[in-house]
Amino acid sequence: MAKDSVSKEAKQRDSNAAGGSCARSFKAGAETDDAAHDRLEAGDLARLIDRTAHAALARMTLGLSPAALWSAWSDWGLHLAASPGKQMELAAKAARKQARLWHYATRCGAVGHRHTPACIEPLAQDRRFSGEAWQRPPYNLIYQNFLLTQQWWHNATTGISGLSRQHENAVSFAARQILDMFSPSNYLATNPEVLERTVEERGANLLRGGQAFLDDWQRALVGQPPAGTEGFRVGENLATTPGKVVLQNRLIELIQYEPTTGTVHPEPVLIVPAWIMKYYILDLGAQNSLVRWLVSQGYTVFMVSWKNPDGDDRDLGMADYRRLGVMEALDAVQEITGADRLHGVGYCLGGTLLQIAAAAMARDGDDRLATMTLLAAQADFSEAGELMLFINESQVAFLEDMMWSEGYLASEQMAGAFQLLRSNDLIWSRLQREYLLGEKAPMFDLMAWNADATRMPYRMHSEYLRRLFLDNDLSMGNYHVDGRAVALSDIRMPIFAVGTETDHVAPWRSAYKVQLLTESDVTFVLTSGGHNAGIVSEPGHPRRHYRIRETLRSEPYLDPENWLLAAERNEGSWWTAWGDWLARRSGAPVAPPPMGSRALPPLMDAPGSYVLQE
Repeated sequence: MAKDSVSKEAKQRDSNAAGGSCARSFKAGAETDDAAHDRLEAGDLARLIDRTAHAALARMTLGLSPAALWSAWSDWGLHLAASPGKQMELAAKAARKQARLWHYATRCGAVGHRHTPACIEPLAQDRRFSGEAWQRPPYNLIYQNFLLTQQWWHNATTGISGLSRQHENAVSFAARQILDMFSPSNYLATNPEVLERTVEERGANLLRGGQAFLDDWQRALVGQPPAGTEGFRVGENLATTPGKVVLQNRLIELIQYEPTTGTVHPEPVLIVPAWIMKYYILDLGAQNSLVRWLVSQGYTVFMVSWKNPDGDDRDLGMADYRRLGVMEALDAVQEITGADRLHGVGYCLGGTLLQIAAAAMARDGDDRLATMTLLAAQADFSEAGELMLFINESQVAFLEDMMWSEGYLASEQMAGAFQLLRSNDLIWSRLQREYLLGEKAPMFDLMAWNADATRMPYRMHSEYLRRLFLDNDLSMGNYHVDGRAVALSDIRMPIFAVGTETDHVAPWRSAYKVQLLTESDVTFVLTSGGHNAGIVSEPGHPRRHYRIRETLRSEPYLDPENWLLAAERNEGSWWTAWGDWLARRSGAPVAPPPMGSRALPPLMDAPGSYVLQE
């Protein structure tokens, strides 16, 4: 197995290193075996001390490597200091921006703000200053000055000769986060909308906001979920599609869902969700459950439900997730249904794992996958969006030491990283809405699911970050399964791939690269929404649209921009297009299979026990 080969490789490296040391000692004739052993023990002790120190530091820095941050800022500062032309350009830009602001202010005073065009417009996605109150003095000058400052800092952190691309992106991102902290919309004295509300309500909004802040703070201190989540319970009003757990191992429970149609397609559907999240995002309420919808379309549906790992699972690696999570589930589905082939579905990290499994199966002549559906999933991580800002050798080594001390990566670290990627939407707009305006957002099912976070085992997450993100082994043909490399180009089954327009986790242009990596006919869909809401896009969901186009393996490649021009735009949910695509690649309906089998009898009702682990 891959796990064994990794251990053998590690032992061989250790053996080679020790052998080289002994050879040098033998030649020198100056070091005994006991001395070599003492030297190795000293090296182990030094590494232990370093790891312990790094783990303690990581708890204070929320998992961010100070060395990685300093490296980026120093690289930027040194290159900027050595660029007098860039410095002159920035000085000139600062002067011009101040002149533009002064001209805008004088025009507003002379002819009124309603007749004076703004000197700078916010970006399309920036809605902080769209209200009418922001267009009146002095608040128009305040936010215009902020946007000009923000634009200047973007110029100051980009376009510097010699600065590495990753450091440029990291510094620009960090500058943006710092500036967003000081946005005038975040403060009572500089936010006219909050001031107006405070006058209207005589401060009641601030009282409600203060109470909400204290409640959130107390819940965070004791590790309680946000207020309102108690109204959403797994098995009661979340994850309620009827089914049975038909397999349990140390990593997964496999759920088989009960049929709701008299006949079903002979090819069952196996869904592999990401283990970075609870599976029931695909089985939320009765109206927006992808599982319930698939069952209603006449499919026998199986779902992998991952265990929430703890310190005892620290040594579970990617090979274990493939073997226990995909291959054992696939074997169980065949045992229960008797189907020769099935439809594989992978979401996010589960889609990456499914592609690894599919490539290994293709290499080994295993053709049990009839089709593969990838939901916001990546295989090439060279353009993995702003998550790459956190991935370099320094940061990965720092995270490894932090995970080593606990045996896992805590859910809080993952949630914090994702919130930073969308700080305006997830942090600062919430501060304004809930704590200043006193408008506590009502809890809904997707929010409740998002608060139900999971942990990552030490070994798996280290392998994932190094082999996939940092080294990009899978797309380069360097990823090994059972001791041999796998190639995505061996995959030739039809693929249905979904990207979402505003995905900060798996940017759609990155997910689109499946067309370059495989030898398959690929139907690619780009749907409105983000990484989660774009996938949970049930028929009837308002304001949803998607683009779709099939590219045959015999056709020339279309880059993402030209694909956008060629793809057909449709209103509504992409689920219906996927249902038609699956139906065309499925056999004539037959009688539903039994729930479980003699070898795999039902163990308990869905949603099982693993999804309930905290």
